[in-house]
Amino acid sequence: MKSKFYSKLTILTLLIMSIFTNLSSANYDKVFFDHTIKSIDGDIIDLSKYKNKVVLLVNVASYCGFTKQYGDLQNLWDNYKEKGLVVMGVPSKSFGQEKENENEVKNFCEVNFNITFPLTSIYDVKGEDAHEIYKWAKKNYGKKSIPKWNFHKILINKDGKIEDTFASFTNPNSSKIKKKIEDALYR
Repeated sequence: MKSKFYSKLTILTLLIMSIFTNLSSANYDKVFFDHTIKSIDGDIIDLSKYKNKVVLLVNVASYCGFTKQYGDLQNLWDNYKEKGLVVMGVPSKSFGQEKENENEVKNFCEVNFNITFPLTSIYDVKGEDAHEIYKWAKKNYGKKSIPKWNFHKILINKDGKIEDTFASFTNPNSSKIKKKIEDALYR
């Protein structure tokens, strides 16, 4: 009787442990740095140029209630870029709150927030039409990587794997995000 109990307890423990295992240790067939994406100016960004850096990938939008986070993202970029952080904004119409074209987005960001961190072209970030980076994130990290709204954040470590994700309401300057960034930078 006791051995059945301990067998069930062991199985239950293993099940629980598998749920909480960090998905960044998954066997990736590709890493973040194996991809490309188009910049807001139309140039191709080869993400391999960010190897050995930490990347905070954020789907952004001009008409969102979280749009003020642009300033917070710029602050992160200013404070951590020399230490190896790349903040990358991905304008998206997935939630119906982005401007019509890249020029409008770029002007909005420069005029209102003095954005200097890299911005991409406008892309879908969920569903069948999502950019390959977001499909890659879902495949390797699961549902937590799928943006539920604008300003969802995906932290990529120096190995090009997902370290963590953060919901839209988590401010980029929060101690939670800064700690994760610093852990990834100084590891």
